[in-house]
Amino acid sequence: MNNHEKHSMGQYLRAVNYLTVAQIFLADNHLMKRELTFDDVKSRLLGHWGSGPGINFAYAHLSRFAKKYDQDMMFVLGPGHGFPALQANLFLEGTLTHFDPSLPVNLDGIRRLCREFSWPYGYPSHSNPETPGVILEGGELGYSLSTSYGAILDNPGLIVACLVGDGEAETGPTAGAWHLNKLVNPRKDGVVLPILHLNGYKISQPTIYGRMSNYELMTLFSGYGYEPRIVDTTDCDENEAHDRMAEALDWAHTTIEELKVSQDTVCPRLPMLIMRTLKGWTGPKELDGDKIEGNCLAHQVVLTEAKTDEHQLAMLNEWLGGYKFSELFSEEQGFGSFVGDILPENPEKRMGRSRHAHGGDSVYTPLRLPSVEQFAEDATVPGTMGSSSMRRTGLYLEEVFRLNAETKNFRFMSPDETYSNKLDDIFKATSRSWQWPLRDWDKDLSQDGRVMEMLSEHNMQGLMQGYVLTGRHAMFASYEAFLQVVSSMVDQYAKFLTQSRGVSWRGTIPSINYILTSSGWRQDHNGFSHQNPGFIDDLLRRQSNFSDVYFPADGNCSLVVIEKMLTSVRQINAIVAGKTVEPRWLDVNKAREQIDQGVLVWDFASDDNPDLVMAAAGDYPTKEIMAAIDIIKTERPEVRLRCVNVSSLTTMGFGTLNNTADQKLFDHIFTEDKPVIFNFHGYPQTIKSVLFNYAVDSTRFDVRGYKEIGSTTTPFDMHVRNETSRYDLVIAAFKQLGHDGVMPFEEAEHLAAKYKAKIDENTEYIKANGIDLPELDAWVWPAARGLVKTEEEAWHGQTN
Repeated sequence: MNNHEKHSMGQYLRAVNYLTVAQIFLADNHLMKRELTFDDVKSRLLGHWGSGPGINFAYAHLSRFAKKYDQDMMFVLGPGHGFPALQANLFLEGTLTHFDPSLPVNLDGIRRLCREFSWPYGYPSHSNPETPGVILEGGELGYSLSTSYGAILDNPGLIVACLVGDGEAETGPTAGAWHLNKLVNPRKDGVVLPILHLNGYKISQPTIYGRMSNYELMTLFSGYGYEPRIVDTTDCDENEAHDRMAEALDWAHTTIEELKVSQDTVCPRLPMLIMRTLKGWTGPKELDGDKIEGNCLAHQVVLTEAKTDEHQLAMLNEWLGGYKFSELFSEEQGFGSFVGDILPENPEKRMGRSRHAHGGDSVYTPLRLPSVEQFAEDATVPGTMGSSSMRRTGLYLEEVFRLNAETKNFRFMSPDETYSNKLDDIFKATSRSWQWPLRDWDKDLSQDGRVMEMLSEHNMQGLMQGYVLTGRHAMFASYEAFLQVVSSMVDQYAKFLTQSRGVSWRGTIPSINYILTSSGWRQDHNGFSHQNPGFIDDLLRRQSNFSDVYFPADGNCSLVVIEKMLTSVRQINAIVAGKTVEPRWLDVNKAREQIDQGVLVWDFASDDNPDLVMAAAGDYPTKEIMAAIDIIKTERPEVRLRCVNVSSLTTMGFGTLNNTADQKLFDHIFTEDKPVIFNFHGYPQTIKSVLFNYAVDSTRFDVRGYKEIGSTTTPFDMHVRNETSRYDLVIAAFKQLGHDGVMPFEEAEHLAAKYKAKIDENTEYIKANGIDLPELDAWVWPAARGLVKTEEEAWHGQTN
């Protein structure tokens, strides 16, 4: 850097550091035209100071970098509590004014910026969706790096500068995210420039990385496959610090450019910076004998008693006065020319204005989708055996990849489970991305693959969020039980989605989409640890109506659901479907009706004026309900039954039913007073909580589901243990019919005992043989008997 640039950089940093402090402390006298008094200090001091100066230093140099190289850049801030620093930079670069004209870059804007920071009905204390350029809140630490990697996928001209706090770097998700460099192709994708910000301290103790030696840091990140460079600002003066950072960024640019054209395509070593700064740099050095600058005590509000303590007020005056803000800003002329020396001349190239962060037409293109009919199975006769829902889904997604090969706006994420989940037809159209060495025996791996697999649910979630929030489409498939790992991340994303919906300048983005398969009902072989449907409940905990959980009963319904998920926007969608060969119940037209409504009476298995309603949500619970209906009608043909299938739950209720607003339709489907046996895929309490909004007398609903009773056993015994098996349903039905006088009480009890004996018979059989009685696996819906094929015949005959 030449002397003029360093002078301008010093002025810029004084300005943003001043604004960072002023946001935390000042209610008035924002230009300090007089000495601060107690009345000028906010009544409630909130915010974080300590990481702010380092964030400002990085942001300023990155802005100069973008200007120098005319580089398309986005900034992702890991520690969201550093928001006052980010806000100060966005204000100075004019981004806040662009999106909110009530924040002009003048005294009125400064007043509002400071007064409303971390204030009721003002600005939050952390990064948030109302902030331009933000795709990560950073309140819950650990996800900045994976989100950044998601943003640069299929964005070859983009550099995302990701500032990772050294406290954040201690989290498990961040530890795994360093390895995403093995999955990203810098020649076809963009580049993440990680900046590990070592200010040495968390809230009350040192950070692990902050106390590591330079040798340890260099060998660690070199071993991770990066080309690390240390920028230490703690042992030099300000001018030297600027030279070191500018030289490091120039080196990073050269390294990236060489990498883009290199013929050595294996193990691309991406640059990263390890930036050491003092925590609370330029702030108070000590207070009451305690070290502040360069210590954990600089983390949050430093002078907590400045509103009432003369000594601390004097320190605040000295602190803010030291920035000499009056030399940097005047009411008449605004900020000096130093701003233009640092920031890109084109406002669109300033980091807060990155089009990639704001959604809309400049980054969002709807997917081209194949027709569902192309992959549907013949369900003219309900109950005909078919292939699995996941096989149908894999074939469909294979074609999605083909149709969108040119636009390159669809990715598939999975923690090492694409084969296991029977979705491997995808690999006929693409492969898994892999940049590290390949062996001759490796399969479905290439540098250009569009399937992202890593045994880290956190990082698959982060990749998906970064990809979707920058306008592209993704689907994340996992074993049902282990998506619970990212529940907290989904909570954070849902908060982001809730707030962003009210922000006019945030354009359209796709939905995030989950495939929950290998469900607990068929994880009998892997045992109790693999049996957990709790992710469903987390999705349905939202208050806003943007979460949809689908429970398709068969492969055709699954295809319709996938189509609906991939065409939706700004939603959180999940499909819960199995990977085993199961019956097909509905043709495509009926499947569309089922999925569109979310709850439907299956006429082919129902009678008018029923004595009992048999309902189900989920493919395996539906199969057991259908088998139970078959048994009941065989034993007592005169009993009148209604079969209801629920294919989706939302935060608002069953399918399209909006809680009490659709009470009449609910009563029409479930009747107003007849008993209902409801077989559910997940925890019974999930359905019970939804019923609270509909059923006047919820006691007539006998809700069954997973009761947290599992083991290594057989598929049917999993149902038995949780009282969701066909025999348990039959026992409950006969007891209810006997109680209601629909059939003689004694006969009802006799039939109940008969099927209790069948349960006992199978229990003894599995203890001796390890598998269920053949008659259970061989069951077929009456209309489809005689049409049974082997699994291989069913599969090869229905691939279309």
